[in-house]
Amino acid sequence: MIMRWGRLMKVKIDIDESLSEEEVIIRCQSINETVNKIQKRILDITKCTPLIIFYKDNKEYYLEINDILFFEVLDNNIYAHTKDASYQVKYRLYELENMLPNNFGRISKSTIININHILSISSSFGSSSLIEFHKSHKQVYLSRRYNKLLRYRLEERRKL
Repeated sequence: MIMRWGRLMKVKIDIDESLSEEEVIIRCQSINETVNKIQKRILDITKCTPLIIFYKDNKEYYLEINDILFFEVLDNNIYAHTKDASYQVKYRLYELENMLPNNFGRISKSTIININHILSISSSFGSSSLIEFHKSHKQVYLSRRYNKLLRYRLEERRKL
């Protein structure tokens, strides 16, 4: 049994070797916020991570997607930034937005960020806010248009 938000929840695993694929069944009295969160987390975990090839100096790189801090448009090219380097990718920003896991989200017309790497957001009244990352000197700007959405997603992540 697991204690969750003051309530006991049974967790049971049945092994059935005759299954051709895994199946997760959620049994509940009603669909509520907890059930929705469990479903969302399961879908996030089982979502296939896209294979993105990264390019730098005439070489192809195969990086872990979660090592990426952010993607941005520079001079009509899309670049993926890690803590220490940047790599070009051959996808458009809207294509990346559709294929990346839920921990990535748009923060401006030209930037998609990995919210798991955010260290701080410096708020400024009336203009863009500055985002800094854990263990990196790199920074990006959060546009006012995407501010509420990012803060909502950060709050949701905190609740999990």
